[in-house]
Order: sequence, then structure tokens, then C-alpha cells
Amino acid sequence: MRAASSPSSERHPTGGLMPAELDFSAPAHVLAPLLIGVTLLVDGVGGRIVETEAYDGTDPASHSFRGRTPRNAAMFGPAARAYVYRSYGVHWCLNLVCGQMGDGAAVLIRALAPTHGLEQMHARRSVQDERLLCAGPGRLTQALAIDGSFDHLPLLEPPFELLAPPGGAPAPALVTGPRIGITRAVDVPWRFGEAGSRYVSRPFPGDAAAGAALRRR
Repeated sequence: MRAASSPSSERHPTGGLMPAELDFSAPAHVLAPLLIGVTLLVDGVGGRIVETEAYDGTDPASHSFRGRTPRNAAMFGPAARAYVYRSYGVHWCLNLVCGQMGDGAAVLIRALAPTHGLEQMHARRSVQDERLLCAGPGRLTQALAIDGSFDHLPLLEPPFELLAPPGGAPAPALVTGPRIGITRAVDVPWRFGEAGSRYVSRPFPGDAAAGAALRRR
């Protein structure tokens, strides 16, 4: 594990500004839309968050619904930590833990618009199409070199960095819809995305611009 210095309330150890509106003690469905437009970096590689999903302990679709286990322990707190698990034994998924201790709440990061370290991401993913680098939770963890060793790591210390959008930039327009790849609580609209983004993993219902861009992949 890397050594990390202590962050201040306003600035990351690596110099990035923490978005002031991000409150990791908030419920997952409140934090998830606020993360859209925030830049997530791991060792300087990453991009703008364009798609998230919310989960908590009251949610039948959540890993935490049946209680704490060794696998999901990070979900139960403290907040502002990473919860990283392997999906179907194939790929890793990155979640940002939030809420109060014991809530079992986290936000799954589903997609990024790549902005930093594209050369590393292309090499790690072995794809040329920029839109496919981080479009999906397994793709983005491969692009950012995230694995199980990141589970429980603090999000406000290196290797993680969260950057606010540039000053004066308008807040991104949001779209919402049902979450993907679940069999319970399938109608809960806790999937959030940047409207019109060509980097989301799947188009949102009614987001024609993003749907057209995705079909051109």
C-alpha cells in the first residue's frame, strides 16, 4: 500500500481541488448524481465521471442488503473509501463508499470520459477507440489499473484524486434511468449520467444524442 499524506478539507495532497458540494456522508442516491462531471484520477490517470449507480443497505440489488461479509465489508464504512469487488470472477468494479457507518452504501462508477493518461489507458486496454477505454465498470478499472488491492483505500489520498470541474463550467445536464445488470429492484431509477455523453456504457432511455453516438462505435 502506498504511503499517503493527510488531506486538508479543501485540497488534495496532490493539489487537486475537492468539489465543495461532495458530501460522502450523504446517501448514495444523493451523492451519485453529484459525482457526474467530477474528474477521477488514479496515479494521474482517469477522466470525467459520466455514469454512476447508487446502492445502499435497504436496496435488494445491493451487495450489502443481506448484511456485512468479508467481501462487502468496505461498504459499511467509513465513508470516502473505495469498495472494489470482482464481478462474476472476471473484472473489477470501483465503488465510492458513502453514507453513515453501517449504512452499506456506495456509488458504482460505471463510466468515465478519458482525459488524463490516455496513452497508459490505451496500452492497458489494448483498444484504439477512445470511447471504449472507460465505458463500463470493468473497462474503466482495467484502464486505471484498479484491482482488489484498492479495496478500503481512502478516496481523498493518493493514489486517488478527485478534481472539481473548471471554474465557471456549467453543471452537466443529467439523465437518469434503471440500473444495469441486476435482477432485483430493476425499476429503481438510481443510474445517473451526463446527458449526451458518448462515453456512457449504454444509452439512457430518452437520451437520443448519446444513443446515436453509441451506435456509431
